[in-house]
Amino acid sequence: MHTLIVTAHPDPHSHTHAVVEQLVKSITASGAHSVEIADLAAEQFDPRFNQADIDQFKSGTVSPADVLSEQQRLNRADALVLVYPIYWWSFPAQLKGWIDRVFTQGWAYDDTGEKVIKKLGHLQVHLLALGAANTRTYLRRGYFSSMRNQIDEGIFGYCGAPVITSELLLPSDEGYPDAHYALARQLGQRLSILKEPA
Repeated sequence: MHTLIVTAHPDPHSHTHAVVEQLVKSITASGAHSVEIADLAAEQFDPRFNQADIDQFKSGTVSPADVLSEQQRLNRADALVLVYPIYWWSFPAQLKGWIDRVFTQGWAYDDTGEKVIKKLGHLQVHLLALGAANTRTYLRRGYFSSMRNQIDEGIFGYCGAPVITSELLLPSDEGYPDAHYALARQLGQRLSILKEPA
């Protein structure tokens, strides 16, 4: 099994990166599974949807080299884990731009005009969103359901990638920050015992 972890936080000493570190340690502890980290900030991934991306969307031309490279990373993966801070009730711009540019028509899905062919059914998705507000604020604003509608269904459901884990981690959680690290280790253990797809 191979897991791709994608994160987008500019501070390598952030809580987001600490969660990623615990996740990686847990997945690799058995030595039987491999992990790749796509640190979009450190790698300076360009999130801007440009003319080449528009051309690919409209006429199916070849995607830019940086997009093809990210798609190859995803092609190697059996599981995708996104670990990200919540900015303005959504993804950081760099992560949203990664989705916009990488999950292209023809690769992630095909829209025939009559139906959508979902092409990422082989990819298990796990989402760890790290927020800064307390639970009451997120509940009052309906963020839990918004996150699932926008991300779980709107992105991954559209491409057929099953969302197995969808967690909202907050500083108001009991045992913060250690509880978040424990959850990351538990997810890593679950990923480390998955078998290779048939």
